[in-house]
Amino acid sequence: MNYLEFEKPLAEIEGKATELRAMARNNPEMDVDKEAEALDRKAEQMLTDLYKGLSPWRKCQVARHPDRPHCQDYIDALFTEFTPLAGDRNFADDHAIMGGLARLNDRPVVVIGQEKGSDTKSRIERNFGMARPEGYRKAIRLMELADRFNLPVVTIVDTPGAYPGKGAEERGQAEAIARSTEKCLQVGVPVISVIVGEGGSGGAVALATADKVLMLEHSVYSVITPEGCASILWKDAEKMREAAEAMRLTAQDLLKLDVIDQIIAEPRGGAQRDRAAAIGAVGKALTATLEKLDGKSRADLIAARRRKFLDMGRKGLAA
Repeated sequence: MNYLEFEKPLAEIEGKATELRAMARNNPEMDVDKEAEALDRKAEQMLTDLYKGLSPWRKCQVARHPDRPHCQDYIDALFTEFTPLAGDRNFADDHAIMGGLARLNDRPVVVIGQEKGSDTKSRIERNFGMARPEGYRKAIRLMELADRFNLPVVTIVDTPGAYPGKGAEERGQAEAIARSTEKCLQVGVPVISVIVGEGGSGGAVALATADKVLMLEHSVYSVITPEGCASILWKDAEKMREAAEAMRLTAQDLLKLDVIDQIIAEPRGGAQRDRAAAIGAVGKALTATLEKLDGKSRADLIAARRRKFLDMGRKGLAA
């Protein structure tokens, strides 16, 4: 278990319980059951208290937790017959964005997502989930394919933002993001997006301009990272806590502002504590949302999606 900074007191208690049980295994005469169970109860209560009222900055830390399920995990668990499709048919295949044809509960869909990687090698290969222009052009190609064959689109968003490197800018990063966002608005099939970790900047919007946007309880969604915002406003990245408070980037704030449509509850202690339960909750939410969009005509889907994003922010301004 990887513990976050604010979880250190919890780590100490759980560590003591583990040590007691290890000592008992080495010395069968020791009776540590009561002490270990007492520590377990204390740890459970502390875990509940810690996650009951997480600050926006702590939610950012949880959203970035290395043990949270990533796109590959969701595809492996929720989708069958996944057939990956590679390349933008122009420059290269961007491994930060994966996608292809699959079945969700035996229903054919196109799934597209950002994959951060789970170890050093895969994180470098996936560029930490930060896509280059060819990644967004691959997403556009897959959305066009879905539109042609009348297949719903499911996107799994988890990125700190699009890759800001020189090569990406030379190949038209901003244009590729804009075209991907435009394509999300143009396709005449249901588009559902779920933010499972970080939803950062235009890199996230390019895949999250959907009929329905779902967020895991402890994920975040914003125009910039708190560190980036603090660097711009205060010239000090260490003010990221203040920035996170001001940005209203939590799922709870965004639901109030009508930026997203649904919050998916996470297991106690976050998705990283019970990956299977978190993935199952996402699967149920995706299935239910797809069913609600069934039967809508192409014209109605496009019109409602455009209206949803044109109206976005009016509620916040009125407040």
